[in-house]
Amino acid sequence: MTSTPPFAEPLDLGGLRMRNRFVSAPMERNYCEFDGTVTDRYIDYLARRAAGGAALVFTEASYVRADGKGRIRQMGVDVDERIPGMTRMADALHAHGALVGVELNHGGRTAQGAVSGFVPVAPTAIPCQVVGGEMPEQLENDDIEHIIECFGEAAARCRQAGVDVISLHGGHGYLIHQFLSPAYNKRDDEWADPTLFVNRVIAAVHEHAPGIVLGLRFSAFEAVDGGLDAETTRARIDAIDTDRLDFLDVSAGNYESGQWIIQPGEWERGLLAPYAEQYTRDLDLPIGVAGRISSPDVAARIIESGQADFVSMARTLHADPDFPNRAIDGGRYRPCIACNYCIDSLAGGEIPCSVNPWVGREAEQPTTPAAVSARVAVVGGGPSGLAAARELAAAGHRVDLYDERDALGGDFALASALHEYPEYRRILDWYLDEIADLEVTVHTGVRVDAATLAADVDAIVLATGGRGPALDLPGAESRRIRDVREFLRSGDPAPEAITFFGADREAAAVADDLLLRGTKVVMVGPQDTIAHDVGRRGKIVLLPRLAAAENLTTHLSSIVTRITPDTLVISTDGTEHEVAAPGELLVSQGVEPRADLLAELRALAPRFGVHTVGDASGDGGSIHAALVTAADVAKAVTARAAAREEVPA
Repeated sequence: MTSTPPFAEPLDLGGLRMRNRFVSAPMERNYCEFDGTVTDRYIDYLARRAAGGAALVFTEASYVRADGKGRIRQMGVDVDERIPGMTRMADALHAHGALVGVELNHGGRTAQGAVSGFVPVAPTAIPCQVVGGEMPEQLENDDIEHIIECFGEAAARCRQAGVDVISLHGGHGYLIHQFLSPAYNKRDDEWADPTLFVNRVIAAVHEHAPGIVLGLRFSAFEAVDGGLDAETTRARIDAIDTDRLDFLDVSAGNYESGQWIIQPGEWERGLLAPYAEQYTRDLDLPIGVAGRISSPDVAARIIESGQADFVSMARTLHADPDFPNRAIDGGRYRPCIACNYCIDSLAGGEIPCSVNPWVGREAEQPTTPAAVSARVAVVGGGPSGLAAARELAAAGHRVDLYDERDALGGDFALASALHEYPEYRRILDWYLDEIADLEVTVHTGVRVDAATLAADVDAIVLATGGRGPALDLPGAESRRIRDVREFLRSGDPAPEAITFFGADREAAAVADDLLLRGTKVVMVGPQDTIAHDVGRRGKIVLLPRLAAAENLTTHLSSIVTRITPDTLVISTDGTEHEVAAPGELLVSQGVEPRADLLAELRALAPRFGVHTVGDASGDGGSIHAALVTAADVAKAVTARAAAREEVPA
């Protein structure tokens, strides 16, 4: 007999009962129409999280007035035209047994005219440089009253649509939070009272949507100069009308301290739970908490210890919507690696997931076995090869996976050993367990050629990765030069000194790791910033650490023109000069497809084709791109097998 895990117990929230303690937290996704109307794609996404076992599924922060819109395809609850879409959404989630929640929000100073079409507004005219720095207009009294009314009317729309739970976004630096914060509320009128606005909003929701379950999400601290610390935040919460609320949900940070809103993988799991504990202890309300809750043991510890009553999970359920069911039944789940690629994609549009190629494409994901089983050879055991093998085997195909190395994982396995990426190993281990259970036949230490695969193969997937471009510069013969990946593969210990030609993602991560081991590092890069190919949130901790590193010397916006045994001649803005460049030279200038086998394998003319994935196809660049390519190739092979659609030689 095994005891029921604490997160599997039901929880009463207002007059409703949650089936367990897992909440799919608000997370912006950019899946709605430009006008804020929910789409079928968005409903499919949310319904998949409901089907995966979450007890309460929230939409993203949804704007109550048009000038509070912060994302191009953010969900809106600002006008009655949004109600039919929300009704379809609520019905879809209810069909899977989940409660439906909407988080009401106004971006305030974080909303920008380029997105909303309006001048942003705020308690005080203080721009938010992180999102563009547009100067907001200070809200007049009448406009404040109107926004309060908008919150109430938005709640009424939600109630009419069948929404069960409303959460007010009072954290992360949005409008309610701006009124609460001494850093952003510098008023000298009645609205200088930091809790007046939120209390009026609470009253408006009760007036317009009586009986609806209502809660508040807030940041336990801001982590910015002059902002709210934990003690001041507690005083603010004590002054809020919590007797009119049904729950609180604890997060942290604001836009100027974004690492606390969405924490990097280097940080401890469940790190915000201690900040929630005092609220759980002192208030007669269910208390939730967010913050790197990415494994069942962390969720169990938080709830069992009394630090919180429920756990709010965004990225974890983004990576695997089945996490709640898997945690409850003890099954395997696809882990979030906390890379923040999802969040860093928001500015450009719809958000993906690095480790789950079906995020945002839920309706396209195969759910039934292949009608015809094929025999498929996958050549290369990096992420794209593992993904292709897993997807093919899950569809019912017979898969042989080959890799010339003695262990699977490719260059991604090398990256997983670096300081910046402590969670990366989790997704590799997941794939290894998956392909073992799916009975993929693995051949390591095998260098494949056409003869290896000549017999009885219906399709071939080439996932051999990429290699660094050759460096052809005067003096290259004078010293040791290796691609950065070759250096990692060697397993060489950290040297006393080393020089990088390149300042991209790979160079930054390896340099960071070596600096922490005591290596003196020189970095020369054509880019004007370090890790230019990484989003802001993905490097929000890395860059300050590199900037503070005493043993790092950088020469950016520079290219190498000549190499000597101890120096480099570099050109910066067209001016050449010589700089010290100790140690060997590591080159990090991207990758070129390693597709030497392609013509040879195509000559075999397997009936369902030869397909390239990941870096071998030129579609690498990120683990997300590699896994999406692999999933799509697996789906294409399944379709061709079912249709007996042979590919001409």
